[in-house]
Amino acid sequence: MHIERPVEDGTGPGGSRGVAPRRRKTLFVLAVAALGAMAGIAVQWAIRDPAVIQPETEFIGVMGEKFSMTSLRGKVLLVNFWATTCAVCVEEMPQIVRTYEKFRDRPFDTVAVAMSYDPPNRVAAFAQNNKLPFRVALDIFGKAAAAFSGIRGTPTTFLVGKDGQVVRKFEGAPDFGQLHLLIEKELAKG
Repeated sequence: MHIERPVEDGTGPGGSRGVAPRRRKTLFVLAVAALGAMAGIAVQWAIRDPAVIQPETEFIGVMGEKFSMTSLRGKVLLVNFWATTCAVCVEEMPQIVRTYEKFRDRPFDTVAVAMSYDPPNRVAAFAQNNKLPFRVALDIFGKAAAAFSGIRGTPTTFLVGKDGQVVRKFEGAPDFGQLHLLIEKELAKG
C-alpha cells in the first residue's frame, strides 16, 4: 500500500518561503543571546562612567569621622559595598585587606561601606575583630549607595581612578588578579 504524502517545498505556515519556523525561532534566540552577551561584555569592560559617582559623596566612619570622595581625589580608590550578613562579602574581606596592604604605600586607598541595613555596632565589631586596616564607613541612610547609582546587591566594588571617575564596577566578588592589574594600570597614570 502506498500513502500519498505532501511534497516538502520549504514553505512554512501561511506559505512563507525561506527558513522554517522552528529554525527561525532558533536563529532569533541565538541572535538575542549574542546581542545580550555583547552588551554584557561592553558594560563589563566599560571604562570611566562619570555619571556613576557623585563627587561630593560623604562617608561616615565607624568612629563617627566624616570624609568625602573629594578628600580622596588624587588616589586610586577601591570602594567596597558590603554587609556583615553577606557570606561572599565576609569571605572576600581578607583579599580586600591583602589588596590594600599590597598597594597602601602608593597613592591608593580603600573604603569598605557597610550597607544601611547593617547594624553599626555589628559593623564596628567586625572591623575591630578582623583588624581591617582601611576606612570602614556606615551608610546609615543609604546616601553613599545612592551616590554610586544604587547598589543592586553585595558585594559591589568600584575601582575609582585618581580623577574620581569609575574605572570598573564589580558586582559579586571580583577577580582579584584582574583587579590588581587594573590598580597597577591606574597607579601608573600621571
